[in-house]
Amino acid sequence: MRFRLRVLTVLAAVFAMLAVAAPAQAIKNGVPDAGTHPYVGQLLFFDPTATDPRFSDPGGWFNCSGTLVSPTILVTAGHCTFPEGTNGSPTPGNNGGNDVWVSFAEVPDYSILPPSSTFAPDNNEGRYDAWSAALNASTEWIRGTAFPHPQYDDNQFFLHDLGVVRLSEPVRLPEYGQLPTLNLLDELYAANKQQLYTAVGYGLEGSGPKTSFGGDTRRRADLRLVNLNGVLGLGKGTSAKFSNNANTGGTCFGDSGGPFFVAGTTTLVAVNSFGTSETCSGTSGAYRIDQADDLAFLATFGVTPPA
Repeated sequence: MRFRLRVLTVLAAVFAMLAVAAPAQAIKNGVPDAGTHPYVGQLLFFDPTATDPRFSDPGGWFNCSGTLVSPTILVTAGHCTFPEGTNGSPTPGNNGGNDVWVSFAEVPDYSILPPSSTFAPDNNEGRYDAWSAALNASTEWIRGTAFPHPQYDDNQFFLHDLGVVRLSEPVRLPEYGQLPTLNLLDELYAANKQQLYTAVGYGLEGSGPKTSFGGDTRRRADLRLVNLNGVLGLGKGTSAKFSNNANTGGTCFGDSGGPFFVAGTTTLVAVNSFGTSETCSGTSGAYRIDQADDLAFLATFGVTPPA
């Protein structure tokens, strides 16, 4: 199992897109969620086209985070819904794959999955069969179907980095994440540049060149919105830059798809999209979901902002 990682770096003044798989990394300098956001869950999904260096045949398992906005609809990043498989095989059109499961436990249970070493190096198919059977039989993990934004392009993921997972059974909770109204972030930033936003996600709490710690526990941290002009010159109008430092906390790669809430509310304004360094020491790039095309996409799943 690996974590879906998106990093933007600057090389010789040229913007280069890097998409690599790496160990889990998540909320830094935050605190345990302690039941504050029970509608935020961890995704485990299978990409039949991915390469796992432990195996001679293709297929890789990845993690992301996401937010329930209704009993059956979970909002996450587009790159967390692409390209999910369908029953272990590639999905036609890379849209609507059912190889995704979600847990809403504070500490998801992975003990039900046999170690990958049991199947390496030439039985990746057997690992899929065993893991999917265990997840399907679990009362904790719920299977879903993944749909990326209709304009999602994996080569320019930051432009439409929004996805939905439709759960196969409802999760009944007293409240859910709430969609933003159109252009809400513009209004909030203009009114108060010190407004806090709460990021929530699963994964490691810290990472360096040789060490990492924490993992697979829901945590949260409060950040400030730095600007709405994109990150590293990319994604202007779609990407928002959030603080990511020791004073305010921050996000990292296992938080992909996880929410940015207006602090103290259930209002979801953006999803975690990418970082600017592999040690998560730079700013957080979030994909804002308060744009017309995003709200229209979400409306096709029967979810809309409050009236």
